Amino acid sequence: MFISFLLPILSNRWIWGFSKGAETWNGRLAMLSFLVIFYFEFVYSLPVLNLLGFL
Repeated sequence: MFISFLLPILSNRWIWGFSKGAETWNGRLAMLSFLVIFYFEFVYSLPVLNLLGFL
């Protein structure tokens, strides 16, 4: 009975490496980072590299 309770938890483990889940999260984080970069460039009217001190 206790093992049947754990089976859904164990079957949904994170798969490391190149997998569909990793590609999905990579795409989501890339889109979010682009939105943040565009927001800072719009608000401050400067490139992000200038804000970070690289240019």
